Amino acid sequence: MSTPSATTSSSSPASVTDHAPVSSGGAPLRFGSLGPVGLVLAGGISVQFGGALAVTLMPRAGALGVVTLRLLAAAVILLVVCRPRLRGHSRTDWGTVAVFGITMGAMNGLFYESVARIPLGPAVTLEVLGPLALSVLASRRAVNAIWAGLALAGVFLLGGGGFSDLDPVGVAFALGAGAMWAAYIVFSARTGRRFPQADGLALAMAVAALLFLPLGIAESGTRLLNPTTVGLGSAVAVLSSVLPYTLELLALRRLPASTFAILMSLEPAIAATAGFLILDQSLSATQAAAIALVIGASMGAVRTQVGRGKAAVPTGAT
Repeated sequence: MSTPSATTSSSSPASVTDHAPVSSGGAPLRFGSLGPVGLVLAGGISVQFGGALAVTLMPRAGALGVVTLRLLAAAVILLVVCRPRLRGHSRTDWGTVAVFGITMGAMNGLFYESVARIPLGPAVTLEVLGPLALSVLASRRAVNAIWAGLALAGVFLLGGGGFSDLDPVGVAFALGAGAMWAAYIVFSARTGRRFPQADGLALAMAVAALLFLPLGIAESGTRLLNPTTVGLGSAVAVLSSVLPYTLELLALRRLPASTFAILMSLEPAIAATAGFLILDQSLSATQAAAIALVIGASMGAVRTQVGRGKAAVPTGAT
């Protein structure tokens, strides 16, 4: 997913964001016209429907096999499209990309191991606790803690008020994915500041793919070479990696990490909708109420940030 400016050594995590990214020719990127909130929402819709498609692919390739196909296809696409420059980067730049790639791979692997054991909605509900925790820790404003608390209440309501009936191993994987998601937000922002456009994302995706390749081969073997499996895995890569990660990279150049993290509380609602449409998982009245809570919290967080931004002076990218 990735991105730019959330925290820097000279500004707080909630500092106002950078200028809009531009293409090599100096023209604004077309995706930027959606606005940072629109970019986050579009990315969320893409990744959750991609996740639902991945669940249907797991019987063919296994959880680790799906992750491997997703990361490999996404890495190839991003490397071809971005053609990142390999020279001229410092050791710190490469270290940041490496950590970002490791974090990305771990986040994907833990999440898919989770949805292999528990339903998509509860898995995302648990996973989103990571970004919610980040929003409280990163923000220096008390009101953001209130919005995070409201979103957290909605998250637990969406989970039916408890997760005691779920596979504990699946729950542990989902919580681990949430911790990696929080780390992903931090390191994607740092990567976005050090590399132009989506170059850092492409390189980090290649790191993640190389790390997971042995795991995918060990679990799935020649099943990874089946044409149908490869095709579906490539579709998952586009929906769950290429589109959302690029959109979020652009969004975080203009959206603070704390607000972005609270917007992530919309993910369980989107996941529940994807589960209903693709996996025949129905929504109860309680789940609908939970969706309303997380949407309300996200709207409040965005409104708070917009109000703050009117009085702030934008800073340039670092």
